[in-house]
This record gives sequence, C-alpha cells and structure tokens, in this order.
Amino acid sequence: MPGKKAFLALLALSSVSLFLHHRGHFSWTMKVFHLDSLPTHPSPTQKPKHTSVAFLKTHKTASSTMQNLMFRFAERHNLTVALPYQMCGHQFCYPSSFNARFVHPHTLPPHIITSHMRFNLSELRRLMPNDTVYVTVLREPASMFESLFSYYNQDCQSFKRVPNGSLEAFLAHPTRYYRPEEKDSVYAHNTLTFDLGGDRDRPSSDVEYARHFIEEIEREFSLVMISEYFDESLVLLRHLLAWDLEDMLYVKLNMRASRTKLSSGLPAQVRAWNALDARLYDHFNASLWRQLATLGPGHVAREVGLLQAARERAVLGCFGGQFPRVRSGTLIKNKELRPWQPNSKVDIVGYELPLNASRPTAGAGGMSQDVCLKLIMPEVQYTRVLLRSQSLLYRKKYALRFTPPVRSPGPHLLSPPPSSRNSSSSPHSPPAPAVTLSPAVKDKPRPSPMQPS
Repeated sequence: MPGKKAFLALLALSSVSLFLHHRGHFSWTMKVFHLDSLPTHPSPTQKPKHTSVAFLKTHKTASSTMQNLMFRFAERHNLTVALPYQMCGHQFCYPSSFNARFVHPHTLPPHIITSHMRFNLSELRRLMPNDTVYVTVLREPASMFESLFSYYNQDCQSFKRVPNGSLEAFLAHPTRYYRPEEKDSVYAHNTLTFDLGGDRDRPSSDVEYARHFIEEIEREFSLVMISEYFDESLVLLRHLLAWDLEDMLYVKLNMRASRTKLSSGLPAQVRAWNALDARLYDHFNASLWRQLATLGPGHVAREVGLLQAARERAVLGCFGGQFPRVRSGTLIKNKELRPWQPNSKVDIVGYELPLNASRPTAGAGGMSQDVCLKLIMPEVQYTRVLLRSQSLLYRKKYALRFTPPVRSPGPHLLSPPPSSRNSSSSPHSPPAPAVTLSPAVKDKPRPSPMQPS
C-alpha cells in the first residue's frame, strides 16, 4: 500500500507539471472542441507573426491552395501583396525569369509575394524585405507529370504531337516529341527544376550539378513543403512563421475532375525522364520528415488533427452547415467562383455555394462573408480582386501626398520586360490589356505616383 500511495503521488505531481508545461496547448485543444468560436491560438513559439514571405508557386503541386491561404493572411493583417502587371496576366510573365519590373507599382513595397514566377533570388531580394522567409512546395514527380500532361495536353507542342495524346507513348520515347525551344516546353521536362531557376535540360548523369542545385535550394528556402503531406507541412510552416491556427485554414483549389491512374512501370519512366525533379523531391521529402521527427510524431499528429477540425468547423460555419458543392467549372454560374479552364478537354472543378445560399454567411470565429467567399475563390479572380483593392488603397494613400509633374518620356523610363512566350497567351492565363511597365525597383522599392494603374 505505501508503494501504491507513493506511485499515485508521483503520478499526480507529474500530471500537474505536464499541465503547467503545456497549459497553452491544452487550453487551445479545449477551445477548438468546446467553444463555438474559432480559436485564435498563438503560435507554438509565442513569437510575433512573421509577415515577410515569398512563396514560390510551383506547377500542379497544390500551390493554388497555398496561394489562397497567403492572400487571405495578407488581407487579414493589412499586408501588401506583390501582384503582376496586367500584361503578365496573373503570373509574373512566366516562363521568363522573374524581374522586379514585372510587379505592379500599386503593390509596392510588398510584404508577401506568391504568384507564379520563375525563381530569381537576386531580383526578389531587390523587391522584398531583408527578413523575407522563402518557402515553396514540391510534388511526387510521377503524379505531378501525369497532371502536367493532362492539363497542358492541348497546348504544349511536346505533348500535342504524341499520337492519341498517350502518356505511355510520350514516356516510351520522350526525346522524339520534346523540343526545348518550343512554347510551353517548360511543362514537359523537369518543371520543378525550371520553376526553381535551374537548368531543366542538364543531363541526368551530371550528378555534381544536381548536388550543387539542391544545396542552393536548401540555403535559399527556409521550408520546402511536400504536396502529399500538405497538413504536416503546414504544421512546420506555422512553427516557422509563428502564425495562428486560423491563419492556416484552407479549402483545396484548382483540382481536376478525374485523374488517370498510372500503369505499372510508368512512374519509373517519369522519374527517369524527370531525373532532376526526382532528386529534388526525394531529398526534400526526407528533409520534411526529419523536421517533423524533431517536433515529435505525437505533437505533429495533434496539430494536424486540430487543423483539420478547425478547418471543417470554419467551412461548415461559412456555408450554412454544409460544405460548398464541388462542380465542373463549366457548370458554375457564379463567375466569381468559376475556375479557369485551360481547354475543352480538361475539367477543372470549383465550388458552388450550397442551395438557398446566394452568398456565404458569417463563419465561425467571426469570419466575414467576404473571407468565407474567398476561401473558395479561384486564383485568377482573387488576383484581380486583390489588385483592385490594393490599387484603391494606393490611390487614397498617395493622392494628397503628391502632385505629379508633367513629364515627357525620357531615357529614365525602362523598356517593357522581355517578351514572354507564355505571358498573355498561356493556356491558364486569360488575356489581359497591355500596359507600360514600372521602373526597375531600387534596393528598397518605393511606390511611384507617376505610374499608371
């Protein structure tokens, strides 16, 4: 009996100690599951939120979902998002290497940048604050390449010339169809490497180049997320940026209606053809799990569970206790919610508001109708909405501060950016009016009242 009493006393003391050590986490857990409002739980690090972020949006990697999260975070915290000039569409003149001149002057100086670009660190450093955190996301090469092949099958000449649009035929003899100089060929070979600023056509036998390139990415990016483990990646991102749980809520965007299951042997062929992408993915997938192991499997599982529960409650709260209906983009009547369709043979699904709900209601935790709508707003529409709102703020801020002098064009104005074969005619980029580009951004850019809207 004395031994049992001693054990119980020790257990009680340990429980109190554990509670005091984790009181914030326990409090958060109780709030999530027992309170009606969405919790505003502080970050695990208890540091101020980091608000200077460059998210490199890669292709077919769940990056549209991540971009939407970044857009909403910026609006919620009154941060400026760098957005492309209209002539670049909703991307930074991709596939041209990023240049600070591609940024609309009404979105300077920015805190966040997250639209499609080809990575160029030196130009980004000219544009972004010195304390900017760089983040990107990768996807398993086989599933990613199947998605690229399906999405760009009618637009990328390297894919179009394949008989019967057969992925198997392409992978059997990729060099027979691939032409690196052709429009949109960036989608046909090592697309992740290209997006990250690397040489997509470097021979797979050049192991030294691959090693140096991976080391460079590790130095430049604080976190490389993995699409297949999106929620686990968000746990690491939340710790890195010291964001609240509600800052991490999302709804999946830009999804295809159906996917083709790869037959046996094709994944290996994809990896052989996209050897650089495969090396990148394997390295950073292993890196992600090492970082998660440092946090501890139990801790990560708890945070993932809390994130998923909070997301479900927020979405249900926004849309009258129902999830928004997933529908083919061509059938969605509300233009604000209709995703861009690259061509008639690809069906990108979006969300339609539940029946009897012309607009979303105010969501859990005080989420406004506007925020609820933007949870499911596609990339192109959200980019336009954000550019309009930031341009309005820009005009209000600088209208009384400056009286622009009348100037004639001179050598101080820069020429337009290099032409982009995919800037205004991209299969996923609606046509946009041509405008004059802004001056080059100096070491620390400042808005110029001289620029057109």
